[in-house]
Parts: sequence; structure tokens; C-alpha cells
Amino acid sequence: MKYLSIVKAEEFIANALKANKVPAADALVIAQLMVKSDLVGADGHGLFRLPAYIKRIQAGGVNLNPNIHIEREQGATALINGDNALGHLVMNRAVELAIEKVKKHSVCWVGSHYGNHSGAASVYVRKLAEQGYIGIYMAVGNANHMAPWGGIDLLLSTNPIAIAVPSGDAPIVLLDIATTVAAYGKVKLAAQKGELMPDTWMIDRSGKPITDPQKSSEGSLLPIGGYKGYGLAVMIGLLAGALNNAAVGKSTVDFNASHDLITNTGQTIIAVDPSAFGDRDQFIARVVELVNDLKGSSRLPGVNQIRVPGDGAAKVMSERLQHGIPISTELQEALNKCAQESGIAILDL
Repeated sequence: MKYLSIVKAEEFIANALKANKVPAADALVIAQLMVKSDLVGADGHGLFRLPAYIKRIQAGGVNLNPNIHIEREQGATALINGDNALGHLVMNRAVELAIEKVKKHSVCWVGSHYGNHSGAASVYVRKLAEQGYIGIYMAVGNANHMAPWGGIDLLLSTNPIAIAVPSGDAPIVLLDIATTVAAYGKVKLAAQKGELMPDTWMIDRSGKPITDPQKSSEGSLLPIGGYKGYGLAVMIGLLAGALNNAAVGKSTVDFNASHDLITNTGQTIIAVDPSAFGDRDQFIARVVELVNDLKGSSRLPGVNQIRVPGDGAAKVMSERLQHGIPISTELQEALNKCAQESGIAILDL
């Protein structure tokens, strides 16, 4: 496996975006946020997505000079109109606004519409937790890959949810999950690498498992926890899609297939100040106490350690900050093809 340093990864992404007429300041913000997905091991949402983003830019599917603005605002709530900007810019603005509002109101709810794919959900709740706030994120995915429980029509996306809780000097307690067994980015990664999928990820229209990722268009991703995951996906779709006047259900646009269409992606970020409920330090102490109790609890035979949400990401981040981002041969080829089409230097690893 080859590795790409964080600095070089950000430079490569920014150069590719600038070569495709993304303003330099925006390109840098997007590059930094994309690499943050790779840093925590969300490899289906970072560098891997660059070729698809470039395709949308070249097809005219995104607005490169957007007016990202607050469309509606009432007290601790706001709705941001992303003006079809690249998704990272929309969510970056949403987090900035959430921080402004949580400082004033102790809790806030910021929705957005007319955005686009913005990488791993954890990136945005982590930004809140790093400043001592609890962060919650929900989104409607950028393509429908899941049928309703017991059905075969693809009416729901992977609809992710992420929750981050600050824990002082210890790693942030952070859950970032799709409501499907696997995020569709993992399916795309498997297809790129020529690997098979586990038979628990997808089923075809007759209910039989699909293991060939090249045939993913013929089936449906399975929800986590059976009907409970389906129900969670529905509710996230309502809160991040319908509430924000964004695409959900039949109106969802498959950005993998239609690079020129406006996706109207809906996202929601919630921020909570723990000090509104008591002493902040005492809250952090309670978080750390629970984490330590969980990790120190008795284990089943063959289990080496008990982890809590965020442990894996913290470990991967530590490794990648030191060694860089692992780049497979297939990913390097895809990125270099993108570089050649954009007229920038290829990655020579």
C-alpha cells in the first residue's frame, strides 16, 4: 500500500478543483474537509469522491459561485439555502452558523437545502465537539439505494446520522452511521477494487443476496436492524429532507448517474451546549466515567477489548496523521486520470 501525506492530499484536491474553476479559497476549504473524511477512515467519502465531484463540476451540475445564505431564521433555528454549491461549503457554513447560535441560545437547529454531497457526517459533528458542544447531524443521501421494509421500490437513501459528544482530553465519543448495513460509498469502493461484498449488504428484487458490487443497481441496500433501520431512515428523511424543503423519496436525484442535475440535498445540524444542563466539567467527568466503565467491563471469550463509538476513528486518525492516507493502485489510477483531464500534475507515489 502506498501513502499520501495530508499536505499533499489537500494540495492535490485543491489544485484539481481550481483547475476546474473553483475559486481558490473555496477549493482549499473543500480540500481540507475532504481529507478529514480520509483521516478518520471514511475512505468512501474523501479522496475517492474527487473524480465524481469533478464530473459534476464539468457537467454544470453545481454552482461554482454560489450565494450561500440564510433563507429563513427564527430564534435558535435557521434554514440555509446552499444555492447548489459544492456540499462541503454548505455544511461548513451550517456549522459556523450553529456555533454562533449555540453560543447565544445554548441549543440550535440549522437545516439546509440545495446542497450537495459533503463527505463523512462525522467531519461536521466533530467540529462542534472540538469546541465543547454536542453535535448531531442528519442528511438525506444523494441517491436512493434502499427499499421500504418488505418492498422493492428504491425510495430511501442511506440517510446517515452522526452524534458527537465531547469528552475532555479523551477521544470524542462519536457515532457516524448510515441507516443501511453499508454506506453506498463502500459498495463503490468494492467495485473499484474488484472485490465482492458480504452477502448481508444487498438483496435483489427477489430477496436474494447480491455480492457483486457491479450489480448493485439491480438491488437494494439492507437497513441496519431490519425494520428498525428502515424506520430510522424514514424519520431522518423527514427531518433532513421534508422539513428543509429538500429532495426525499421519489424526488431524490441520483448524483452517481446524473451529473448535470440539481440534487437539492437536505441536511440538518443540531448543536447543544452541555453547560445549559449543569457544570460542563462535571458532564465531561460523567462521559469519561461511562466510557471507562464500558471499556473495563467483562468480555466474552475471544474478545480482546471493548470499544466505544469513536475509538476506531481516533486510532485511524492517529495513524494517518503520522503515515499519511493509504492509496490503493485503483484509487491512484482514478485520481491520476482525473488529474490528466484537469491538466494538473499526477500523483507520483
